[in-house]
Amino acid sequence: MSLIVTGTIGIDTVHTPTGSAEDVPGGSCAYFAAAASCYTPTRLVAVVGEDWPEHHRAMLSGFSGIDLAGLETRSGSKTFRWGGRYLENLNDRETLFTDIGVLAEAPPAIPEAFQDSQVVFLANTHPAVQLGFLDHLPERRFTVADTMDLWINTAKDDLLKLLQAIDGVVINDSEALLLTGLRNPIDAARAIMDLGPGTVVVKKGEHGAVLASGSDLAVLPAYPADSQQVVDPTGCGDSFAGGMMGWLAARGRWDFAELQTAIAWGTVSASFTLGSFALDGLVDLDMSVLEQRMIDYQAAARVGELASIRS
Repeated sequence: MSLIVTGTIGIDTVHTPTGSAEDVPGGSCAYFAAAASCYTPTRLVAVVGEDWPEHHRAMLSGFSGIDLAGLETRSGSKTFRWGGRYLENLNDRETLFTDIGVLAEAPPAIPEAFQDSQVVFLANTHPAVQLGFLDHLPERRFTVADTMDLWINTAKDDLLKLLQAIDGVVINDSEALLLTGLRNPIDAARAIMDLGPGTVVVKKGEHGAVLASGSDLAVLPAYPADSQQVVDPTGCGDSFAGGMMGWLAARGRWDFAELQTAIAWGTVSASFTLGSFALDGLVDLDMSVLEQRMIDYQAAARVGELASIRS
C-alpha cells in the first residue's frame, strides 16, 4: 500500500558526549523515509534550498526504496538548519541555533503521481501546513501525524483542527503532558483520543512507548541499548515512526494487533539510528538485519510462561 511522508529536510550540527558532527543530513522527512524504505517504497515530499549539499542528495538517493520525485530544490532559498547539544544523560538537549530558511516560504507541492497515496505520515512541521497537505491526498485511508512543543505553544488552534482530521498521532511524553496537562502517559493518550485521533502513540524514550487505540491499550519497552551503543539520539523519533508506518503500509492494515507489531518494528528501527550520527546507522539497513535485531528485542522483552507461586 502506497506510503507518503511530508516534513522537513535539513542540515544538522550535533554535539553529544561522544563527539560532534557538522553539516550532516537531517530533518524529520529524511529520518522517517530512510527507516520506512526498509519495509516498503516511500514517497517523500519536502523542500530544500539551493545550498543543500549534493552529497546529501546522493545519500538519500542511495536508499533504493525512497522516491524523491517530491523533493523540491528552491533557487535563491536556504535549507533549514538546526544545531543542538545533548547533555550527559542524552535525554536532554539544548538548541544552539535554528535557521528556518525555506520553511518560512510556501510548502512544496505534492506531485500528481503521489496524490493516490493511501497511507500518510505528516512528519513534524506547522500543523496548518500538515492540514493543507490532506486536501491533495483524497485517497488516503490511514493518516498519522507528528508534532512538537513549539506548535502546542504557538499554534494550538491549528493543531486541534489537525487532530480532528487524522487517524493517529505520534507524540512524546513531555509533549503529551503539555497538550493535555496530564502527567500519566496513559491518561494523556486517552485525552488526546478525545480530541479526534482514534490511535495515539506516546513515546517515552528509553522507557518505551504507550499505544492507545479505541478501547485497547498496550505498553512496549524500548530496545535495551547500553551506553556504548548510544551515539546520537537525533532522529530516533522520526525513524521510530518510519519503521512503524513502513510496516503498516507493507501489511495494508492497522488493527490493534498490527499496531502493536508495528511499534515493535519502529523501536527496532530507531535503535539503529541511536548508534551513529545522522543517517549513517540506517545506511545499508535491510530486513535481514532488522529481523535479527527483532529476535534480540523479542528475547529481551519476553516474560515467558509464569509458574504458580505455590509450585
